[in-house]
Amino acid sequence: MRILKANWYPPENPELLELFGSKAEFDIDPIPADPAYRLARARSAAADAVINCSATHLLPADLDDFEKVKIVVREGVGYDNLDLEGWGARGVPVCNVPDYGTTEVADHAIALMLALTRGTDTYDRLLNSDPVNGWSFSRAPLVRRLRGATFGIVGLGRIGLAAARRAAAFDMRVVFYDPHLSNGVELSTGYERVHSLKELMSISDVLSLHAPRSAETTGMINADALAAAKPGLVLVNTARGPIVDIDALYDAMKDGRVAGAGLDVLPQEPADRSQKLIAAWAANEPWIQGRLVLSPHAAFYSPAAMKDMQRKAVECILTYLNEGRLTNCVNREFLVTPAKVRKAS
Repeated sequence: MRILKANWYPPENPELLELFGSKAEFDIDPIPADPAYRLARARSAAADAVINCSATHLLPADLDDFEKVKIVVREGVGYDNLDLEGWGARGVPVCNVPDYGTTEVADHAIALMLALTRGTDTYDRLLNSDPVNGWSFSRAPLVRRLRGATFGIVGLGRIGLAAARRAAAFDMRVVFYDPHLSNGVELSTGYERVHSLKELMSISDVLSLHAPRSAETTGMINADALAAAKPGLVLVNTARGPIVDIDALYDAMKDGRVAGAGLDVLPQEPADRSQKLIAAWAANEPWIQGRLVLSPHAAFYSPAAMKDMQRKAVECILTYLNEGRLTNCVNREFLVTPAKVRKAS
């Protein structure tokens, strides 16, 4: 069985060969430096399965080039960079790995909140630039008491729920908005529920985003939503960059309605200095100092999570091709009945 790992990025996991070396042969194709790069036809034609390692890069080939492919796996949670409908029309299931970095992302969301509301990022920067004059407890602009503050969550899935539990441990009031969950979830979790984004915006002291990217969620945090925000809101995004209209966020932060933001993801990655918010942050403009913390789409990462992610992606493929059992399929609505899967030798 030949598995093509497209858009691969380091670090490599040598344990994959130890675990699966006798069951699969891996063909590694790294993220291309040239945006116009096209995957070699021979590689795509030889693959029995494909893993797309990147959360943002598309597969650098046409679907028709993958003649033998029987399953595609996104090595991670998000799958908005895969053609679900196109693969489904060919009878090829697309799956993801939803259970590898849940705790890491939830931890990271809380860490971004704390970096702003406890001032750790600001204190470090000030002390680094001037250890004497920077020795001041009052120069971090967003420090506040978290006990009793409202932690709002958009999307109470696996990661959202994990973040909720962590916020509750800080004695915060947890409120969520998720129109896709059935009635009664609030009873089983013990968290409060609201039924509109604007209501959640209006009561949240911290708003943490944990929704997937979709037509429904793209641009969800826009000028209208931010206009409804409780003054002093801290926004945290560890989900997908395009969920937030970054120009609208700039305006809301500039006029003071939004106090600060911790962003692990951006609409364009890496960070694009042509965007007003990024330009102001990069220039260290006085008004934004201590109010914006960025990280490089790293919320998912720990060495252990990376190994889990890579292993689980391969296990998903082997389970399907060898046993016919499909797990974590994300394109069922488009999936025509695939040809009977033959056990791979």
